[in-house]
Amino acid sequence: MADPRILLVDDEAGFRARLATRLRARGYLVDEADSGEDAVKLARRDPAVEVVVLDQRMPGMDGFQTLAEIKAFRPALQAIMLTGHGSVASARTAGTLDAFRYLQKPCPLEQLIEAIDAGLEEAVRARARHEMPVRQVRPTTRSWLLGSHGSRPLFILLGLLLLGAAVAAPAPARLLKLVGTPRGPAAAGADDPVFGYAEYRKMRPGQTIAAHYSEQYGLGGRGLDGVLSPEQVAFRAKLMLGLVLMAATFWATGAVPVAVTALMVGVAMYLFGVFRPDGVAAAFAKDAVVFIFGVLALSRAINKTGLDRRIGLLLLAPARSLNMLLLGFLPLLSLACSFISEHALVAFLMPLFVMIYGQAVREAGLKRDRSLMVMLALSLCFAANSGGPGSPAAGGRNAIMIGILADYNLAPSFGQWVSYGLPMVPVLSLAVALYFLAVVRPRVKVGHLDAAAVVRRAAERLGGVTGAERVTAAVLLLVIALWITSSGSLGMGGPVILGLVLLNLMRVLTWRDMVGIHWEVVLLYAGAAAMGKGLAATGGALFLADTFVGLLPASLASGPGLAIASSLFTGLATNFMSDGATVAALGPITVPMATVAGVHPWSVGLATAFASSFAHMLVIGTPSNALAFAMARDPVTGEQLLTLGDFMKHGAAVLVISFAVLWGWVILGYWQWLGFPGG
Repeated sequence: MADPRILLVDDEAGFRARLATRLRARGYLVDEADSGEDAVKLARRDPAVEVVVLDQRMPGMDGFQTLAEIKAFRPALQAIMLTGHGSVASARTAGTLDAFRYLQKPCPLEQLIEAIDAGLEEAVRARARHEMPVRQVRPTTRSWLLGSHGSRPLFILLGLLLLGAAVAAPAPARLLKLVGTPRGPAAAGADDPVFGYAEYRKMRPGQTIAAHYSEQYGLGGRGLDGVLSPEQVAFRAKLMLGLVLMAATFWATGAVPVAVTALMVGVAMYLFGVFRPDGVAAAFAKDAVVFIFGVLALSRAINKTGLDRRIGLLLLAPARSLNMLLLGFLPLLSLACSFISEHALVAFLMPLFVMIYGQAVREAGLKRDRSLMVMLALSLCFAANSGGPGSPAAGGRNAIMIGILADYNLAPSFGQWVSYGLPMVPVLSLAVALYFLAVVRPRVKVGHLDAAAVVRRAAERLGGVTGAERVTAAVLLLVIALWITSSGSLGMGGPVILGLVLLNLMRVLTWRDMVGIHWEVVLLYAGAAAMGKGLAATGGALFLADTFVGLLPASLASGPGLAIASSLFTGLATNFMSDGATVAALGPITVPMATVAGVHPWSVGLATAFASSFAHMLVIGTPSNALAFAMARDPVTGEQLLTLGDFMKHGAAVLVISFAVLWGWVILGYWQWLGFPGG
């Protein structure tokens, strides 16, 4: 593709020719048009045009009409309105039409060049905001294959090849056996090969996974009694495994827009009959997805009214430097996330961190500091995730594990779980903080950052508390109360949707506010939820877990080694499935293995549950990651500052740190001192 070009549009031929000559002398590539009609055609035909210098008054289509027409199909193109008939009203109109600059004729050449250069820079950011490929100058075959974020042909091909290979490969004999073996009697327990199936308790004795799957989701087949055969179910399980490989490749590399990948998952599930159409829709519309939508919209109200700044005064008062923010605030956040939904806390805190970022960058005289945003957003996410082991109240995954252990009459009490899990939380969060101080902090351009002072000044500018703030605070407290007291019956999505309705009825939040959220993140998490559901329902998750357990060497099949091995697989799998689905798939396999191996089931069960909090590597790993990714944008330009690659790179490092803390400090550390009941 050619170098970026400037388009001059002016009906005065002499003026246009002189300006074009002077710009070409400065090294710019310049095209000319003498009318709005010709400008529209040229801008559509030549994607290399990045900036248009546009006269306001022209015969036929005037400058405003031309700008509106160009923006309709080239939203990232930057327009500089140049006119000798300026007025406040015309400047306002130009701003409404998203003109980049509004300059008066005659304009000094240096001022125009400054505007053009700034427009070329803004065009790059605008392409990112509109999810358009970054324009490449004279690409080679290699650069075309690698592409840019949202369009990477090499990785698109790789992902599709992985999907095709998984689908075309013969079904493994073990997979066929797992989906085709009848469930044994209740007393069979660990001797039953399908005991690890997530919906084992719903199956009738003598029923196969294939039959249960067909019956549960209304899928007929040509086999016995009109159910799908084991081969047909195994094909769907292979498809789901292939979709995980494809989606992970796309999300990790940014090969296609994140929401498009999620839609591709849905298309495949429709086309290959993983569920009936209403079942596919239900797989996408999980409670966690509704929760993410609701929280993103609720955060609009909190930010719109200024309530986020009042909350920040309370939460961030001790954070008077970056060191204090990481080493003092993050451990307290992790401890709080052991008892309160980490997703909710991230949703309330992330807008504050964005505000702190914006203020710090402006005070430092910088245009942006991406490393600062990466450090703020990811440390917040990972510290929140680190609170998962602290108590049974930290998430549904812990409740699932308590249910599995209860099958053996070994369920720990709330206090017992806290004694085995809470000591891990501050150590892990401090380790996360030290990682960011050592690895990311040196690349941060902002020198000193007093988060408490930033929030305090922002709150002081608001003046007194308004009625809208009081209403929003009351609704927020109601939502939190319902999350604490009624999440078992209302879920996490129900209370926040109620809050949105109340805020809308009270005219604090408008419908335009609600639909203006980052829907790509909602779709991203919906696609991940659908994949987890498909893996569990078809037996694909069981096959993965069973294969892993079967590969364990003897040294890891007994004693602390079994807890370490179980946590290793759980920590890896939870990055691709929801934490609850991971524990539901793996826990029923590893817990009975502990009994057979003479290991206390708590050591394996708790290690499995703890590691399900290590969803650091991918945006889909947890709603906290998805929320931080959605909000980590420049508050002025809207540029996405946190990428999928940032999650992969720093998340992989924090995953290793998390394993080290779990294995060294917990399993081989204070657990050896605490012991286990009856051990």
